[in-house]
Amino acid sequence: MYDYIEVVFKGERKEIYANPQQFPFKVGDFVIVEADKGEDLGEVNQVGALLSMKKSDAELKKILRKADKEDLKKLAENRVKEKSAFQVCKLKIEKHGLKMKLVDVEYQFDGNKITFYFTAERRVDFRELVKDLAAQYKVRIELRQIGVRDEAKRMGGYGICGRKLCCSSFLKEFKPITTQCAKEQFLPLNPQKLSGVCGRLMCCLNYERSYYLEVLSKFPPVDSQVKTEKGIATIEKIDVFTEEAILKFENDEYGRMSREEIIKLPQISPAIADKIRSQEENNQSDNQES
Repeated sequence: MYDYIEVVFKGERKEIYANPQQFPFKVGDFVIVEADKGEDLGEVNQVGALLSMKKSDAELKKILRKADKEDLKKLAENRVKEKSAFQVCKLKIEKHGLKMKLVDVEYQFDGNKITFYFTAERRVDFRELVKDLAAQYKVRIELRQIGVRDEAKRMGGYGICGRKLCCSSFLKEFKPITTQCAKEQFLPLNPQKLSGVCGRLMCCLNYERSYYLEVLSKFPPVDSQVKTEKGIATIEKIDVFTEEAILKFENDEYGRMSREEIIKLPQISPAIADKIRSQEENNQSDNQES
């Protein structure tokens, strides 16, 4: 028996509920749970002791019972109603001239509340729209603005890797991602290749970042210059898999050097590098004259 059960609803919305009656649920079971001023229906997503570590300190809502065939039939009816409500809301958005994109509609299981999810570039005054929808459906209406990454999470889909989107399969929260993540992994700064279906930088750019930073910390900084037997070389890139530095020499030739080798070389500043080049050029000029 489990004290806590994680339940998933439409759009990958997940919450943890208390199981005071110790129902023997398993993953995949449909359950009726407490909701805001009513009841909701969801699917058991996770059970076990780990949920006691994931739950917040706030008081949890309770699981009421296992869903039966009639409950599942009503759930299917709600899904049909959601499609109709989606079209109605779109027409009303056009009627009120609001700059917002309707993303999804979700009926609470008992029909006491309808939530409309939308995206917009800025805040939208939708008070008149809410009044219009409430007058038609005569239930509680909630309009919730979400970001484009949340939109991708709700709608689901597949990434360029061919797998289900991370945000709609296992990610619990979104972490900040910048182009610096791509630079640190020596990826081409091509927005089309770095962006996910949401149009933002892909979440997976964060997955291997810590490993790259760990390897990079063992080497001199990229673009720094070192003095080798072949002359001055610039560190163009670090191959994190072989843990080798890729060097570019002044004659445009390239070479590789292991971490053990390169950390023994003296690093030189740009000013010193220019001075060395000047001396070498003068020496070559003197040799040619003689």
